[in-house]
Order: sequence, then C-alpha cells, then structure tokens
Amino acid sequence: MTGTAAVGEADAAYDKSEVFGWKMYDWGWSAHSTTVLTALLGPYLLTLAEDNNGVDLLGWTIEPASFFPFAVALSAIIQVLLLPLVGTVADHTHHKRRLLMTLAYAASGFTAALFVVTGGNVLLGGLLFILGAIGFAAAGVVYNSYLPEIAPPQLRDRVSSDGFAFGYVGGGIYLALNFALIALMEDTALAVRISLGGAGIWAALFIGLFTHRRLKIRQPARTKPEGRGWLGFSIEAVTATARELRARYPVTFRYLIAYLIFNDGILTVIAVATSFAADELDATAETLLLLVLLIQFVATPGAVFFGRTAERRGAKQTLMVTLGVWAALVIYAYAQLDSIPKLWIMGVALALVLGGSQSIARSLFSQMIPSDKEGEYFGFFEIASRGTSWIGPLAFGVVNQITGSQRDAIVSLIIFFVVGIAILATVDVRRGMADAGQNPDLVKL
Repeated sequence: MTGTAAVGEADAAYDKSEVFGWKMYDWGWSAHSTTVLTALLGPYLLTLAEDNNGVDLLGWTIEPASFFPFAVALSAIIQVLLLPLVGTVADHTHHKRRLLMTLAYAASGFTAALFVVTGGNVLLGGLLFILGAIGFAAAGVVYNSYLPEIAPPQLRDRVSSDGFAFGYVGGGIYLALNFALIALMEDTALAVRISLGGAGIWAALFIGLFTHRRLKIRQPARTKPEGRGWLGFSIEAVTATARELRARYPVTFRYLIAYLIFNDGILTVIAVATSFAADELDATAETLLLLVLLIQFVATPGAVFFGRTAERRGAKQTLMVTLGVWAALVIYAYAQLDSIPKLWIMGVALALVLGGSQSIARSLFSQMIPSDKEGEYFGFFEIASRGTSWIGPLAFGVVNQITGSQRDAIVSLIIFFVVGIAILATVDVRRGMADAGQNPDLVKL
C-alpha cells in the first residue's frame, strides 16, 4: 500500500478535531514570529536604545543596533541547550498536553508584557523577548512531537503542510491588523506596543480555545524512574539519544546534517532579503512591509500544494525540488533582480517554496524516528534548525565585507543549497524508516 491509494484508507485513522486543534497552535503562535521577531520589536527596541544612546548592561554600553541581535543570539544559545531536555520530558511525562500548554501560556504572557516596554526599560524588552522566544521554541518541540501521534505516515506530509499554512494565515492576518492600527493611530509608539503585547494575547486566545481543548491526553510509552530528578534524568537521556542517533539511525543522522545545511541557507535568505532589497533596489519601508505580508499569504497555498505533491511524488523528491527552486532564486537575485517589479516576482516564488520546504522537512524527519522518542528526536531537530543558524549570516557578512556588495554576498549562499541537496540525495528514506521501526510501504518513496 503506497502513496495516494493509502490516503483514503487513512482518513478515518485519526481524529480530525484533534488535528484541527493541533493546526490552530501554529495559527496562534505565528503572531509572535511575524509581528514580534520579524516586523516590529527589532526596530522598536532600536529606536528606544538610540534615544538612550545605547543600552547599559552592568557598566557595558551596548550599541543600539546590536542590542536586539544580541538578544536573538542569546535566546538561540539557550534554546540549543534546553530544547533536547524538554523533548525528553515530553516523551516521559503523563502530562504532555499540560507541558505544552504551560510553555505556550508562559511564552504568551512574556510576549503580552512587551506592552509595558518604554524608553526607560529597554533591557526589560530584551529580557521579555528572550523568555518568550525560549518558551515558544520549547513548546514547539512538544507540539512537533505530536505530529507522529495524530497523523498516520501516509497523511503526515498533508497534516504538516496544513499546519504551516494555518500559521502563515494566522500570522499574516495579525500582522495586517498591526499595520492598520499603526496607520490609524497618531501615537505610533503606543500602536507598536499594543501590537507587540497583543501578539501574546492572540497566541493565548487561539491556543487556549482550540489546541488546549482538542489535543488528547496520551500516556507515554516510557516513564521516568521513581526517585529520579527531571534534570539529571533528562541530561542522561539526551546523551544516550545522541549516541543512539548516530549508531542505530545513521540515515536519520545524515538527514539531520543535510537539514541543518539547507535550512541555514533558507533562514539566511529570509533574514537578508529585506536589507538586500533596501540596499540594492532602494525599496521603501512601505514596500518591504507589503512584501512581508505578500510572503505570508502566498506561502499558504504553497505549503498546501507541496504537501499534496509529497503525498503523490514522495517527500524526499518534493523537498529536493523546493531546494532547487531556492538555489535558482539565489541565482536570480544575483543576476536579474534589479527592479521593484522583479522583487515582487521573486517574493511570490520565494513564498511558494517557503512553506513547502519547511513543512516537508518536518514531516520527512517524523517518518524516520522511533515512535516512542518523538520529543527527544524533535529536540535534536530543533538544534539542527537553530544550532548552526549563524553560519549562513556569517558567510554572507564575510563576502559582503570583502566585496562591498550584497549582490555578491547573496550568491555565495548557493553553496548551502547545493551541499544540502547533495547530502539529501544520498538519504535512503526506506532504510531510515525501517531502522526506526516504521513501515515504508505506507508512504510514497
């Protein structure tokens, strides 16, 4: 039984209400990703820091433009250390749903508190951001670990891509509301504070109304031994899983290597896209904001399309196609991107493959991990997503420093896609699934 033929038989194999609740988590938390991380908090903290001639931290003055990047970097470092431990707890606790909701509500609360950040408490803004980002990332590990539990293998690409699509729509709608509020209110700073704090309320509202109510309580396949503390037990379990990943699941390990390389390229293109457009094309702030909104909404049908394509053609082959498009976009930016109309064309193409590449990468990984260790393995998946996220920006910055051209710098990123595709091509998904105790005959390979 393979591919599309299995889809109809699996439709009744999962609870559609629970799957809907799972998808709505992405709808809720994506407001943090779009509004806080991408659009508003960085510029807002920069303005506050400039008004204070920098940020004083224990006698050390942090330059205004460096403060938010430092906060992002610190949160990423903490996540790399923390997320595998969270995954272990998720695999062994009888309260997995409670763990997810506690982390999500805490992150929402820290984000909502951004409303109180004004000129005199820039450090508070950085701290609240770090706590909120860590909370949502930790909740994301638990959230991702639900995917193999709520969706059978033959529907996993579809469910994963639909989750990303829900996130793009929810985050896009909230971002559009932010822009309308900022345009209508005379007090722009107050409008920004409402938008930032409201992202936490938005997340808590939708996650509480849908995810909390619809996700089922599941009993873990393994439990923590009586008398053991969570910290010591989790550290030992993570260490053992790291050794196991390389020794027993070499295909899954190779896939993670490919993922951390090509995902670094994707994240870097996203991170430098607006600065590239502003520098090379003299794009205005209004144009860049509209571009962000365009990407959010076009990514939605893109995620759905590639999710359905993966069902018919296979996840690995579909993922390689999307990565080929990413490589082509880098070449296009270098050789052809010289006007605002061409920027819109590139934005549409980027958005179409954005959701597809990210959602399929997640669902493909879920096929090659043991069924009783979803949390631990998705902890390592998040490490692969974040742990090397500095390499791409560093490569871009070095080339830009040497050549003085962002156009030359962006073409250097093609190496991440070429190497990622080359390694991915050697990943034997059938063997990876079999090694992990999964049935490769249930999916299209």
